Amino acid sequence: MYTQSITRKHRTAFVLTIDCSGSMSETMRFRGREMTKAEAVAAVTNDLLFELIERARRNDGVRDYYDLAVLSYSGDDEVRSLLPGGRETMSVAELAASEMPVRRESVEYRLPDGSMAIREIPVPAWIAPQAAGQTPMCEALRRARDLVRGWTARPEHAASFPPVVFNITDGEATDGDEEELRAVAQQIRNLRTSDGNVLLINIHIACGDESQPLFFPSRDEACYPNRYAALLYDCSSEMPEAFDAAIREAKGPGAIPPFRGMSYNASAAELVAMLNIGSISVKTE
Repeated sequence: MYTQSITRKHRTAFVLTIDCSGSMSETMRFRGREMTKAEAVAAVTNDLLFELIERARRNDGVRDYYDLAVLSYSGDDEVRSLLPGGRETMSVAELAASEMPVRRESVEYRLPDGSMAIREIPVPAWIAPQAAGQTPMCEALRRARDLVRGWTARPEHAASFPPVVFNITDGEATDGDEEELRAVAQQIRNLRTSDGNVLLINIHIACGDESQPLFFPSRDEACYPNRYAALLYDCSSEMPEAFDAAIREAKGPGAIPPFRGMSYNASAAELVAMLNIGSISVKTE
């Protein structure tokens, strides 16, 4: 299980659902400067999309190794695609072939004398930061469930490495109670290919929360700082052995699997690590 390499014959899919509610306008420190959570998440998502393109690049071009979906959720029940042209899904080759918007980003770096300086670098900008309204997380996960259900039902994907769904949020759902969220999460995790069940990774972003952080927790770390951390744990997948080495490298050699695919009170660095581990651990050929 979870051993199928990614090829053009056996593709996989990555689905991101991103909280774009009003609280994402709060600031956090990321890459040496203050920015909103929405800006940080957009930057990390753009980096991930660029990395996925580069991982699929071979001498003959970008190969169709995976399909991609990026959904935002905000307002009362607004869920929409953030991909170019509002496309619900795109293959990685289609994304690579589309015009990549570029913006300039200021970053801090250290000079040889130890002082700090600022320079501007070009960065991909498919995804723009957004922050407004409520947190219709249940509806977003239902949309992700429907996308993944359709993807796994296609005969050509029957033996593929199962899709990975990342849910990035800084708060609780405003369109459903805990049982509704658990139910739709379970529906996502029940979907499968012959190589294993779909993986759901929930990432909660911190901003001034003093609660104990949790990062890919193992069973002996299951001491939740509050009710919402427990809810995220219940909603998230147990990570397959294929991811253990990467998780232990991030957590430290003393970390003992199995690990759960969630974080609570995650820093910006942990957000990056969660996305990298959830995608880079999948082998391509």
